[in-house]
Amino acid sequence: MTAQTDPDLLGRLDELESRVRTLEDTDAIRNLKARYAELCDDNYNPDGIAALFVEDAVWESGGLGRFEGREAIRGFFQGASEIFTFAIHYSLNAQIEVIGDTARARWYLFMPCTVSDGDQAMWRAGIDDEEYVRVDGQWMFKSKRSTGVFSTPFDTGWAKVRSA
Repeated sequence: MTAQTDPDLLGRLDELESRVRTLEDTDAIRNLKARYAELCDDNYNPDGIAALFVEDAVWESGGLGRFEGREAIRGFFQGASEIFTFAIHYSLNAQIEVIGDTARARWYLFMPCTVSDGDQAMWRAGIDDEEYVRVDGQWMFKSKRSTGVFSTPFDTGWAKVRSA
């Protein structure tokens, strides 16, 4: 009996193929998120960041605003390096769920940065809830919503001051 004639073997092969595809998709989404962080840490490269989002994507973050559409997202990031003159984005504790050609994830963000207002070194942390879609075999952001957990001066630390 061969794989072509054994229905149980065919079923197991289909299941294995599905599981491998999910692992590959999860890894591709991790790489997409890492690329986003890399571009943010490269003076908020607006063209590179915008290219990671589908045309009708939404990007939003508490005090920074809500931007609908790739061009609005690009426009925001054209000025982001004037808000944060330095940043290192750490995306942690990913919880990724792939459902066919769509996916969603929750990430925890830790971001040492310098805010241009007062040239202030800051600690920032938040939670990123994201949706993704596969377009022509490539994973892209559909939506990204950041919720602040704390933003506090470096020398004060988060134990004394905790504000989002």
